[in-house]
Amino acid sequence: MSEAGYSTAGHASTGRRKPRGAARSAAAVAVVLGLAAGGAYAAGLGPFADAAEAPDPAATTQARAFLADWAGGRLPGAGARTTSPERAAEVLRNFTAGLDIGRPALTPAAATVDEDGAVTVPFTARMPVEGLGTWTYASKLPLRKQQDGSWKVEWDLSLVHPKLSSTEKFRLEREEAAEARAVTDREGAPLSGAATPSLGPVVTRLAGGAGGGPRGAIQRVDRDTGEVSGTEADFGKKSAQPVEGPVRTTIDSGWQAAAEKALTAGADGKDAAVVALRVDNGQILALANSPSAGFNRAVSGTYAPGSTWKLVTTGALLLKGAVAPEDVVDCPKYLTVGKRFHNVETSEHRGATFLKDFAESCNTAFISLRGKLGEEEMGEVAGKYFGIGQRWHVGIPSFDGSVPAPRDETEKAASMIGQGRVLGNPLTMASVTATAVSGTFHQPTITSGTKDTTTTTALPGNVVGQLRTMMRATVTSGTARGLADLPGDIGAKTGTAEVSEEAPNNGWLVAHRGNVVIACVVEGGITGGSSALPVIHDMLAEVPGDPS
Repeated sequence: MSEAGYSTAGHASTGRRKPRGAARSAAAVAVVLGLAAGGAYAAGLGPFADAAEAPDPAATTQARAFLADWAGGRLPGAGARTTSPERAAEVLRNFTAGLDIGRPALTPAAATVDEDGAVTVPFTARMPVEGLGTWTYASKLPLRKQQDGSWKVEWDLSLVHPKLSSTEKFRLEREEAAEARAVTDREGAPLSGAATPSLGPVVTRLAGGAGGGPRGAIQRVDRDTGEVSGTEADFGKKSAQPVEGPVRTTIDSGWQAAAEKALTAGADGKDAAVVALRVDNGQILALANSPSAGFNRAVSGTYAPGSTWKLVTTGALLLKGAVAPEDVVDCPKYLTVGKRFHNVETSEHRGATFLKDFAESCNTAFISLRGKLGEEEMGEVAGKYFGIGQRWHVGIPSFDGSVPAPRDETEKAASMIGQGRVLGNPLTMASVTATAVSGTFHQPTITSGTKDTTTTTALPGNVVGQLRTMMRATVTSGTARGLADLPGDIGAKTGTAEVSEEAPNNGWLVAHRGNVVIACVVEGGITGGSSALPVIHDMLAEVPGDPS
């Protein structure tokens, strides 16, 4: 489970020594530097500037909280953080009316201090438009200190969107889709949104025609006359030539049914998503979302992956011989790197081996090894071996992961445990897992004939063997022991990604068995072991064999 938080002070150091034995088990808690998906946001806006120029942390906290409330649909709460509470709540509510927008993702960038002392926080908005795609644009939040010493977002229509004004608003125009084509599973059986609700938006898109699908646009219009003054986003494209016959997908109906059933039972009403892939070729066997309609968070979400990312971190360390599974890497309660990171319930594993640190997901141990990797090495390994950050052609719109170079030591520490600005989703983390256990990256796909422009290098066999051993230990004696009752040589990695000081953590789990890998995220799931693990457990129990 990823698994860190931060508090005030205290240093700890680790080193490689001869093993001194195993320590007791514990999971970890996630660092408050995450970016949540489908409407979460990034932290760490202020600590990366020089001290003399750093904005007041209270201002950046208010900005992050405003974006979190807006993204989470808590509009009165968002309004209360502005200088015009009622008007702000009203505008935020009306802004998406008629645009068929689901839960947005609002990602802040580094804050700056203006000459007059005001603080500006730029942000990127990703607005999922049902059945069409994502409307992405940039804006910024102005914040001013109030007479009582508090900070407020200085309300203005333009902060919602730079072109939103008293004279112009936005309108969604949908084009009538071409005659729908049949969409089938890998065996040729028809798929429908009625039988498999999570595939409804996917089926609609694929049925629209080769390279086409539903089409539409977000237009800017005059509030009084309705006259179009500009187009802000276009979705879909017309096919050069209609293609006859059904669209055959890679979906396995057995795995898809299991995914839908497990997510309905295990998500407990929370926003969640799961993806299953074939290890040998990257074909998507199942994808499911909760809720099933609207934003496809399984493949387009932008989440901090938490400690599931330790597969990549561990791969990077093993590739350069920086650590071995049997090396002792101490796991203290706290480790301060700008912020004080800690493990779940401030647990510790003194004298633990790196294998134990992985199985118990010890954040402080992983963070202590940050000096073993160069500033950009994590991103280089993620791209070169795991295909993360390259452009994938899945067959449907997808977010393919991002690993920016850390801006300082605090962010580097966070990236070691899948926080900071590291981003992924169930699709990317299922792919990472498939690469880790096979050594070879295969571009994920949901239809045949998609082009592949990725270029990757295979992981060495010894690295693959060590990763598989550590994932298996996580099931037999670590944080994923909840899968140990299932038959088969199952390996897994838990993760818990902290979203904000107010919001509950996201729970993660990735697992592999045979030729299948599965990744699951449950927003607000607290821990991976308590939320995502039951979903994957039910899927593996429901479909005991490999796909054909």
